[in-house]
Amino acid sequence: MSATVRNIAKPFAQDLTCDLDFSTAALEHALKLSAQIKRTPSRYTKTLAGRYLSLLFEKPSLRTRLTFELAIKQLGGDAVWSIGPIAEREPVKDVARNLDRWTQGIVARVFSQGTIDELAKWSSVPVINALSDLYHPCQALADVLTLKEHLGSLKGRTVAFIGDGNNVAHSLMLDATRLGMNVAVATPEGYEPNADIVEKAREYGTVLVTHDPTEAVRGANAVYTDVWTSMGQEMEASVRLAAFAPYQVNSKLMAQAHADAIFLHCLPAKRGQEVTDEVMESAQSAVFDQAENRLHAQKALLVMLLS
Repeated sequence: MSATVRNIAKPFAQDLTCDLDFSTAALEHALKLSAQIKRTPSRYTKTLAGRYLSLLFEKPSLRTRLTFELAIKQLGGDAVWSIGPIAEREPVKDVARNLDRWTQGIVARVFSQGTIDELAKWSSVPVINALSDLYHPCQALADVLTLKEHLGSLKGRTVAFIGDGNNVAHSLMLDATRLGMNVAVATPEGYEPNADIVEKAREYGTVLVTHDPTEAVRGANAVYTDVWTSMGQEMEASVRLAAFAPYQVNSKLMAQAHADAIFLHCLPAKRGQEVTDEVMESAQSAVFDQAENRLHAQKALLVMLLS
């Protein structure tokens, strides 16, 4: 689960290859800083002046790419970016050692966690995981920020994740439990979250894994879902559509949650599949607060890692 031991010392830098690279104290600080930056953005307009980010995207992106680019620019710095396979023309270790000569941080959205770990191993500047097959820590930070805004204290509250036990579910479990939340995950058989990550999350709090979406949602303070077929899984789409059909988040399922429960989705959403349009557009939906908070949370990350 953890990144490979690095060859290069980073006396002034830390990575975010996965959620647990941040201690619980660092996670709590990131939340406080995110909220502060959101309230008073003008205080931070020159915080990262003269700093530059490398943005590497093996997967298409709307929220991740634009919010990181806006974040560094609104903090006084700038970004350069590359789209396509990172190691297509040269080894990852060579890419890392070029980028760290030119920029002060690397943000990578990749297919494999191994690529993130390899970048971090060879880079002398911070590496941020902007999505891999195992983790999505930047999304999770925005998620818990949104949960805190809507629910207040998170201790003892429950978030239910319905659908694929994927990278979003993994990061949500690791961050929510460390902040005192209970997590319930409902998936079809064969699509459960990674067992090692579940056990790690259970070291911090209660995690229920079930095949019954009603059991997971009952009394929950927040209901979260994601697409049933992620990028790179297109060949499985028809099989997944059949397997996940009973896991749609609709008004009937939402009625099983707490009366004031909010609905979350990391987007993009396939309306009519994992969630109905009725739920997406309901007063309970906080998905666009979530999307906005990607910007504020990532500003906090950049301030913490690059300043």
